[in-house]
Amino acid sequence: MKILLFGKGGQVGWELQRSLAPLGELVALDFDSTHLCGNFTDLEGLAATVAKVRPDVLVNAAAHTAVDKAESEPELAGTLNAQAPGVLAEAAHKIGALMVHYSTDYVFDGSGRRRWKESDAPAPLNVYGRTKLEGERLIADHCPEHLIFRTSWVYAARGGNFARTMLRLAGEREQLTVIDDQIGAPTGAELLADVTAHAIRAVRRNRELAGLYHLTAGGETSWHGYARFVIEHAARCGVALKAGADAVKPVPTSAFPTPAERPRNSRLDTSRLEAAFDLRLPPWQQGVARMLTEIL
Repeated sequence: MKILLFGKGGQVGWELQRSLAPLGELVALDFDSTHLCGNFTDLEGLAATVAKVRPDVLVNAAAHTAVDKAESEPELAGTLNAQAPGVLAEAAHKIGALMVHYSTDYVFDGSGRRRWKESDAPAPLNVYGRTKLEGERLIADHCPEHLIFRTSWVYAARGGNFARTMLRLAGEREQLTVIDDQIGAPTGAELLADVTAHAIRAVRRNRELAGLYHLTAGGETSWHGYARFVIEHAARCGVALKAGADAVKPVPTSAFPTPAERPRNSRLDTSRLEAAFDLRLPPWQQGVARMLTEIL
């Protein structure tokens, strides 16, 4: 099996290089790759790359993920999140390749409290969500054999993340304020990568498993609960902090205005994925604790 990976330098792309390597020959590209085109603003170059490599599986882990910045550069966000994935999907279909792509809970408006199902009607609140939804639809239109994974609150030990920010602030301040009315599941890049590898093997054996799935860690929390967990874990590990978990105060989303509106309810129902691929997604605390062990 030959696999072509775009976005190798991102959090998910980095982990995918590890999880996909045992499946076969892996060609991994980033925006600045020189021998082949990985630049998502060069649509013709992307199509030519797929035609030249002729992979059995194309995995797209590249995207415009700066949610607030997308509000001021909607054309670029549309190119990276919608047009480029659409071009890749069309190119993948021409050579009979499976396309794997990652989307987001931001395709929903965040209303209510129940977990969103794949069949629920999308209604994105911001440019990022709208462009990611357009990307989903272009992929579905151009490449019927696809895996699209919607996920939320992605983190990794590599690079910056919410946990690192909370630890830094707790080391500098005696009290923190963190949003408590947005609910989701912190999901590790390594979990996404491992499930992706498992799903690719399954779909290669049974093409009827292709389609759209929700993929997050188990359970739910608020950003406030997430911050408290991080600080409590660090304290148990002997990290000296000025602010303990009890000094993390809850505040509403309105306390931190942003250019892009965020959904309050980012809960995703993962039962379809778990049933299709015979998986049990671990609780979010497990992955976060493992990540903290690596960075502390």
